[in-house]
Amino acid sequence: MAPDVQAARQPRPGLTAADEAFDRVARLVHRQLGVPAAFVAFLVPDGVALPGALGLAEPVQAARRLAVTQPLTRRVIDSGPLVLSDAAGEVHAPSVAALVGRPVAALAAFPVHAAGPGAVGALFAVDDRPRSWTETDLATLADLAATCSGEIRLRTERERAQAAERAARRAQRRSQLLLSLSETFADATTVAQVEERILEILRAGAGARWSSLALVDRDRRRIAYVSPDAQDRHLPPSMARARIDDPRPLAQVVRTAQPLYFRSNAELLAAFPSVAPHVPAGGAWSFLPVVARGLVVGVIVTGWSDDREHDPDAAALEATLAQYVAHALDRVALLEERRHVATTLQEALLTAPPTVPHLDIASTYVPATRTDQVGGDWYDAVAIDEDTTVLMIGDVTGHDMAAAAQMGQLRSMLRALAWSHDELPSALLTLLDRANHRLGPRAGASAVVVRLERLPLHGEHPFEPGSYLVTWSNAGHPPPLVLRRDGSVERLDPRPDLLLGVAPATPRHDHTAVLGPGETLLLYTDGLVERRGLLLADRIAELARALAATRGAPTSTLPPTLVRRLVSGPQRDDVAVLAVRARVTAPAAVQASVGPVQAVRQVTPHLEDLGPARRWVDDVLETSGVGARERRTAMLLTSELVTNALKHAGPPVTVTVEVRGGALRVAVHDGSTALPVVRHPEPTELSGRGVQFLERLSARWGVEVHDGAGAAGGHGAGEFGADGHRVPGGGKTVWFEVDTATAPVGAGDRGFGASARTAVVRRRADG
Repeated sequence: MAPDVQAARQPRPGLTAADEAFDRVARLVHRQLGVPAAFVAFLVPDGVALPGALGLAEPVQAARRLAVTQPLTRRVIDSGPLVLSDAAGEVHAPSVAALVGRPVAALAAFPVHAAGPGAVGALFAVDDRPRSWTETDLATLADLAATCSGEIRLRTERERAQAAERAARRAQRRSQLLLSLSETFADATTVAQVEERILEILRAGAGARWSSLALVDRDRRRIAYVSPDAQDRHLPPSMARARIDDPRPLAQVVRTAQPLYFRSNAELLAAFPSVAPHVPAGGAWSFLPVVARGLVVGVIVTGWSDDREHDPDAAALEATLAQYVAHALDRVALLEERRHVATTLQEALLTAPPTVPHLDIASTYVPATRTDQVGGDWYDAVAIDEDTTVLMIGDVTGHDMAAAAQMGQLRSMLRALAWSHDELPSALLTLLDRANHRLGPRAGASAVVVRLERLPLHGEHPFEPGSYLVTWSNAGHPPPLVLRRDGSVERLDPRPDLLLGVAPATPRHDHTAVLGPGETLLLYTDGLVERRGLLLADRIAELARALAATRGAPTSTLPPTLVRRLVSGPQRDDVAVLAVRARVTAPAAVQASVGPVQAVRQVTPHLEDLGPARRWVDDVLETSGVGARERRTAMLLTSELVTNALKHAGPPVTVTVEVRGGALRVAVHDGSTALPVVRHPEPTELSGRGVQFLERLSARWGVEVHDGAGAAGGHGAGEFGADGHRVPGGGKTVWFEVDTATAPVGAGDRGFGASARTAVVRRRADG
C-alpha cells in the first residue's frame, strides 16, 4: 500500500486478500466494542479490498473484495471519522448492510493513514442495533485505527528498506559486473579471445547457449563471423559473411546501430525468412551492435535454448557488455598494430642463418607473450669461410622495445667484429664489451660466442672426417649443450666469465671441445630453462633429456620442438635457440668402380632409426654437392621407402646412396619379396601414398626382387645403373632416381642409364 493518496487507487500487493495483522484488529474491535461485525477497508480501482474482516456475509468474508461504485470508505477518507448512532437515514447503510449480511443500525469508522499525507482506508465497527457510541468506544476504535496506520507505516518502511536493499544489490551486482568485465577482457589479446570472453559472460549472466562475434571489414561493405563454426553453428561460406545491404539481421544492426531481440525462432524467421535454412533449432535470439568511435564495428549474436523475454536486466547486461567489447576490440587492434611493427623490427634484427657447407643450422625466436612481442634475446651465425663459422647467442636485460634496440646494437657490433677480426671468441667478447662501454648502449647482457673450425683429415690427431674444433667463451650465459651420436648430452659448462656491461677490462677465457659428424651443438637463452620456484640446474638437466629424445630428428625441427617441450603456459621471457649439426661426410673409400659417390648404411629394425637414416642420406647428398631442392625430394622419398621397409617388410634393411653425372639414386633393400602396391587413399587417411610419391616426384623408379628364380619380366623400360652391385640375401630392392640441376662435385658424365620415367620390376638370382 502506497504512502500517499494514490494508494487509494493503487493499493499495495498483499492488502487485497486476508491479512493476519488486520484480521487481528477486526477481532479486537469485535471483543472490545461488542459489535457483530468489524472490518478494515482500502480502496481499489474496482471497489473495496478488505484485508481485515470479521462477521461479514459470504462470499465477501472469503473473497475480501467488494465491487461498489460509491463506497462509504471514500467518505471516511475524504471527511474524517464517521459516527452514526442510528443509521436509518444514512444513504450508504444499505450497501453496508449487504456487506455484513444483516441490518445496520449503527456504525463508527476512523480513517487509516500511511506514511504520507491523507488517509488510505478506514476501520469500521458495525452494530445491528441503534447505539450511543461512548467516548471509550470511540477512543478504542481510534486507537485500533492508529494500530492499522502503524502497521501500514511499518510495512511501508520495510518495503522501502527492501527496495533500497534491492537497489544496493543491483548496484553491487553492476559494480561486480563492471569489475568482472574489466578483468575478463583485460588479458584478451586477440579477437578470438574476445569472442571466448563474450560467451563466458553471457552463459553465466544470461543463460545463453552460445554466442558469436561478427566484425565489419575495413571498407564497411561486409560483416563476417570471427568463428563461423562456433559451438553448434556450422555456417556455410555464404552465411559466414554478409553484405551490409543484405536482408539479414547482422546487416540490419550494422545499418541502423539498433539491437534486435527475438523471443523465439519463429519470430526471427518471420522477420528474416532468408536465414531459415541456416538457423539451428533453439529459442530466443539477440543481435547487439558494438559501437566504437560512433560506428558499428561488430555485432554480438547470442542464442538461447528456449523461448524467452528480453528483460531489462539482460538488456542492461548486454548493453554494458557491448561497451566493454568495443574497448577490447580497440585494444586488440592496437596490439595487432604493435605486433606488426614489432614483427617487422624483429625480422630486421634476427636474420636467417647462412647456408654453410657441411653444417645444418636451425634457429627460432619466441617472444614473451605479455610484452611488445620483441625483446633482448638474439642469435647469429657468421660464415667466415667454408671451414670456419662463428656462432653467437645473447640476452640483453629486459624484453621490450628498449631491450630490442640495445640488442640490435650489440648484435650488429658483434657481427661486424666477428667478420672483420679473425680472433678467438674471448677476444671478440672483450672487443664487444669495450665498444658497448665506449660507444654505447652500455647494456647489460649475457652472451656465448662459438668458433667452429673444420678439422683437417691429416694432422697430429687423427680426427674423424667431418669433425669440428669448437672454441667458445661464455659471458654469464647458460652453458651450451652437445648431443653426441650415442644419444648422450654433454654440458659445456666451465665456469662462465662476467656479464657484458659490468667491467669491460675483465679477463675472458676460451674453452675447446670437438664436435663429431652427426653431433649437434645447442645454444639457447635463459627463457628456455628459467622457471620460478625451480633450480636452474634441474631445468638444464630437463633440457638435456629433451635434447637426447630428439636424436635422429631433422635439425630444423630441434629449436621449435625444444621450445614446445620446455615452455608451457604464459611465456614471461623471450626464448632464442640455435642448433648446429655437423653433417656426416660421404665416404671416399668406396667410389672406385661404381661412380663418384656410393655409400651404404644398415638400418636397425626399429622406427627410431628412421630419423638417423634419413639424416644420413641428406648428409651424403649434401657433402656430394647435391642441391637443397633435390635433397628435399630425396629425403621425402627415402622416408617413404624406409618406413615401408621397417613397418611392412622386415630386416635386413639397407640404404644405398649413389651420386653420378646429373642424377642421384637411393635404393632401399628389405627382407620381403612382396611388391609395393599403388593405393588411392581417402583424403582423411594419413598413409598409403608412398608409391604415388615415387610416380610423381622421381625421374625413375623400380623394384628388383632377389628370390633366386631368375628374371620374371616387368613393365616399362630402363636399366639399373648399378647392376654389378650385389645385395646379400633375398628380399627386394626398391629404388628411385632424381635428376639434379647440375652435376655434383666430382661427378662423371655417365648417368644411371634410363632417360624416361619408368617403373621397373626385375627378378634376379643372387649368389
